[in-house]
Amino acid sequence: MFRGSIKLGTILGITIRLDYSWFIIFFLITWSLSAHRLPLLYPEWSQLTYWTIGIITSILFFTSVLTHEMAHSIVARKQGIPVNNITLFIFGGAAQITQEPKEAKDEFLMAFAGPATSLILSAIFWVLYLFFRNFSEPVATVLSWLGSINLMLAIFNFIPGFPLDGGRVLRAIVWGITKDFTKSTQIAAAIGRGIAFLFIFVGIWMIFGGNWVNGLWIAFIGWFLENAATASYRQVALKDILQGHTVIEVMATDCPNVSGRLTLDKLVNDYILYTTRRCFPVVENEQVKGIITLHNVKDIPRNLWAIKTVADAMTPFNRMKKVSPKEGLYDVLEMMASEDINQLPVVEDSRLLGIVARDNILAFIHTRSELGI
Repeated sequence: MFRGSIKLGTILGITIRLDYSWFIIFFLITWSLSAHRLPLLYPEWSQLTYWTIGIITSILFFTSVLTHEMAHSIVARKQGIPVNNITLFIFGGAAQITQEPKEAKDEFLMAFAGPATSLILSAIFWVLYLFFRNFSEPVATVLSWLGSINLMLAIFNFIPGFPLDGGRVLRAIVWGITKDFTKSTQIAAAIGRGIAFLFIFVGIWMIFGGNWVNGLWIAFIGWFLENAATASYRQVALKDILQGHTVIEVMATDCPNVSGRLTLDKLVNDYILYTTRRCFPVVENEQVKGIITLHNVKDIPRNLWAIKTVADAMTPFNRMKKVSPKEGLYDVLEMMASEDINQLPVVEDSRLLGIVARDNILAFIHTRSELGI
């Protein structure tokens, strides 16, 4: 479901995942500390000490990032906003908050919680450093580095560039003043893009000045922020387009029913390839037993398609994610994104009315855009 990531576990009902890109930054931090910074500062230490300190520091750094994201998530849940998972990746971490806050104060509290937590962690690590510096130089080194990096993390996130925490705080303030969520997002996103271009400019300037490693990294961060700011505003614009529109406007009602006794081979050749549809209701004696999708079929090894039936591979009706025909299109699109699914059955009073697919919603958006609506 989550391509390119590893599930680590669950904390307070929130799934913690590790993106493969995390290993890049983990290696870079560990290598820069163990092979460069620590030998320069403490030439008398052994190689084992350098690498042990480097690995422990990297792990504790990402634990700090996770704590930062957990603060966002806990505050979001208190505001009634669901959080599905937290993913640690090359730029730190990201909590998958599936809904926008309903009020400006909720946005402010959610955004402020992360940097405030990093500041608290920085203070804790510096206090511990003052205590341990006379007892253990290696431990004190770890604590001082963590104190500094958490302070930098807090300062970086307070930059008023959307979608950084500081940009979200800015949006909350503008939202509170204007009472207009879309306008406040547009302003925050524009400032965020401006700051992103500034990062890119500074990075390129540093590259031409000879400091190509730091310059490349800063320019890369700027590129990432510019893309994130643009994507965040597009998401709000998309919500505006879909506002007031429901599933019944786009759902397909002519989905061919299939029998549970059908083999997967026959389903693929006679239905999927013939109709190009990706999803079929499974019906027996006029009762819906479940639904079979392209993903269900792909989960069965190809050499078993001739003997496995639709009933073997389908998602049973009682386990199906379902939507109402009156459900808002934006909410359905969010559900599809958070669950990583492409289509949902439309059910009312236990009756299957049709199927709503991601393609249906995107075609609806495209048509309205072409017509200038």
